[in-house]
Amino acid sequence: MNLDNRIKFFPISAFSIILGLTGLTIAFQKAEEIFAFPYRLDYALVTVTIIFFLLIGLIYLIKYIRYPEEVKVDFENPIRLSFFPTISISLLLLSIAFLGIHMPTSKVLWTIGTVVHTFFTYKIIGIWMMHPKFEIKHINPAWFIPVVGNILIPVAGVVHYNPEISWFFFSIGLIFWVVLFTVFMYRMVFHHPMPEKLMPTLAILIAPPAVGFIAYVKLTGQIDSFAKVMYYFALFLMTFLLTHFNMLTKIKFYLSWWAYSFPISSMAIASMLMYSRTHMAFYQYVSYALIALLVIVVLLLIPRTAKAISKGEICIEED
Repeated sequence: MNLDNRIKFFPISAFSIILGLTGLTIAFQKAEEIFAFPYRLDYALVTVTIIFFLLIGLIYLIKYIRYPEEVKVDFENPIRLSFFPTISISLLLLSIAFLGIHMPTSKVLWTIGTVVHTFFTYKIIGIWMMHPKFEIKHINPAWFIPVVGNILIPVAGVVHYNPEISWFFFSIGLIFWVVLFTVFMYRMVFHHPMPEKLMPTLAILIAPPAVGFIAYVKLTGQIDSFAKVMYYFALFLMTFLLTHFNMLTKIKFYLSWWAYSFPISSMAIASMLMYSRTHMAFYQYVSYALIALLVIVVLLLIPRTAKAISKGEICIEED
């Protein structure tokens, strides 16, 4: 396949790579802060993440300029539509990563990310409610991505602006998480299974309660009963998916495999936050295990993605 066709069919889901890399960066930042990790990798990881973000963003911008009709097709697709907010979520995650590096940069990234994500939230929810062609089979864990972005906004938002702004977005994300989770469970129990290509996105289910726990603690400054409900539900989902590890690893490689990375990093950060507030050894062990798992997953995903690109398995026309 020539370069033009690769650009034409460059997937919007490629931004999920940034979510994984930024999640890894923030996890190491927290590990260095809470556990005094001896290696300072956060600056290197932030640099690598920014390079990949700019590269992926540039390629998709070229696609938008040269093949706007293909971008329109992406935006009208019931599955690919939900990946557009990965652009704004990438900015929001980078704003969190920059909190301890350069506060003004963090504020700019948060502001831009929040504005863009607000646009995507209103636009996508409007499409969900008004689109006449959606069917129950179309819902999948990727639909949670716009929700995760709203829940994520308070993590850096409480530092930069009035917390009432963060409460606004947290409320949107929390309620829509409950609604979408209910619809998704109905789809999984009473309808046909998801296609193999989307099975890795099951890991996304972990992100809303894990990120919700982090955001809620940032907003309230404490770990109360509601915070524990979110954390332990996220922990249940994490352990539940681990019991199906063999099934998930047998799936053919797709770019959707990157869906494993960000939820694991969210759970690792949530566990480190639990440890920092409770000092219970259990959370320390869980944190170490999840950090190790996250590193292994990312180290496996990077060369596997590069191999798929070289073999022409990515950037191809999809159904």
